[in-house]
Amino acid sequence: MLGRAGRENLSGKVIIQTYNPNNFAIECSKEQNYDLFYNTEINLRKQLKYPPFCDIIVIGISGENEKEIISSSNYIYNLLNKNLEKYQIKVFHAMPAPIDRIQNKLRWRIIAKGNVTKDVTIIINKCLQNIYEKNLKYTNIYVDINPNNMI
Repeated sequence: MLGRAGRENLSGKVIIQTYNPNNFAIECSKEQNYDLFYNTEINLRKQLKYPPFCDIIVIGISGENEKEIISSSNYIYNLLNKNLEKYQIKVFHAMPAPIDRIQNKLRWRIIAKGNVTKDVTIIINKCLQNIYEKNLKYTNIYVDINPNNMI
């Protein structure tokens, strides 16, 4: 049963609008095959080292000054890569976000995968403190651990 469709003895109707009706998740939903969906998804997540088998950290960098955004992104990447290596955190190179501009602000991001521990959190905070001390006037930075959305 999806959402609030159908109550007790009342039948419900669900309409799913999609560009990809043959998507595995849609097919499993249509057949109400929770077990197949879960087992396939959990095995895929384990192979790709996605949550719940590790954490994903997204560091977003945005602003109007392109030069400052790119240099800040590369600086943060180098700092995190150097300091998180011993904790087996894989830090991927800084690059433009999938939607690289919103409201005339350039958006870059750094993605890292691994297990976020207290020590890892302390290192991330120190790296961010280091960049904040550079007093960048036109750059916004955020950190999202295990984001709901990667866009």
